[in-house]
Amino acid sequence: MNGTTFFRTAVTADIDRIRTLVRASYAKWVPLIGREPWPMTADYARAVREHRIDLLLRGEDLAALIEMIPRDDHLLIENVAVSPAFQRQGLGRTLMAHAEHVASTLGHNVIRLYTNQLFAENIAFYHRLGYTIDAEEQWHSGVIVHMHKSIAPSGLA
Repeated sequence: MNGTTFFRTAVTADIDRIRTLVRASYAKWVPLIGREPWPMTADYARAVREHRIDLLLRGEDLAALIEMIPRDDHLLIENVAVSPAFQRQGLGRTLMAHAEHVASTLGHNVIRLYTNQLFAENIAFYHRLGYTIDAEEQWHSGVIVHMHKSIAPSGLA
């Protein structure tokens, strides 16, 4: 767990590591919602092809990842996952700051995300980072909370 911390973009060879990290990261939510959260069952082969997934590595260890989808007028954060072995070390903040940098370099001034209403600690975390709730929507057997944050774009788009 020692070594330099750095980001790199995911490639096809990372799919199994991504799936393993996400399943471990989201496992704590299964008892709360009574099912696997959708990131645990997502098609990561497709996501690596169609989305931007940036991996946060500590040395050789995959510590965390952030999955982003650039839209015309905002950056959508699709997934934030931190390996249980690396949680409570500030990596969630690092991932979110990275997303702000990505959004800014794309020329966006808004980042959007959504989370399960029952994931109260996630909602509180996003509030602390300056995100506000836009809407709540019924989805399958739960409620999704849509949030956004305004940022200053760098104008490089």
